[in-house]
Amino acid sequence: MAVYAALAESGFFPRDELNRYYSDGSVYSGHVSHKGVPGVELSTGSLGQGVCVACGMALSGKMRQEGHRVYAIIGDGENEEGSVWEMALFAAHQKLSNFTVIVDHNKMQAMGFCDKEAGMVELASKWSSFGWHVVDVADGNDHAQLAVALGDVDVERPTVVIAHTVKGKGVSFMENNLLWHYRDPQGEFYERAIRELGGDPSCETI
Repeated sequence: MAVYAALAESGFFPRDELNRYYSDGSVYSGHVSHKGVPGVELSTGSLGQGVCVACGMALSGKMRQEGHRVYAIIGDGENEEGSVWEMALFAAHQKLSNFTVIVDHNKMQAMGFCDKEAGMVELASKWSSFGWHVVDVADGNDHAQLAVALGDVDVERPTVVIAHTVKGKGVSFMENNLLWHYRDPQGEFYERAIRELGGDPSCETI
């Protein structure tokens, strides 16, 4: 939802197209597809896929001396994918100092808590052992803390930002609630969520 909203706000398609989100036959599917969606160059869905593509982009940028930085965001449950660690080894070996990975470390994944599903804990030490510069952010929901962390990079190796977050932050019935991993609020849930976030549910949203 956030990707589509950002694309609409950036002018890739009209905002009223957001009304078609996740509806039958819509190009705006739950997992973003590049087919028919302006501004999207890569389909998503397979865990670990995006960060591996980003690594390739960083390598290309370094080889061409283009000077830009590449960012990728992954979930902490996504760290269970072997492809993520293959990428981590490769990026460190290639000294991709132009590459930053942000881990949304809310300690939860689709079907449970990370420590119960695969023992995915102590992420900072794991990434560090793979040769990455690690920046630990105590409150990943705080944009100011994230801004400081994103400025803390290493000139010789890739950087990973471990952002400790709260799933569903700011909405009481969503916080740390696995039920809302796949759901979006409708009806009274939507109205309550908007109020808790300081908005007016009676206002036009699109």
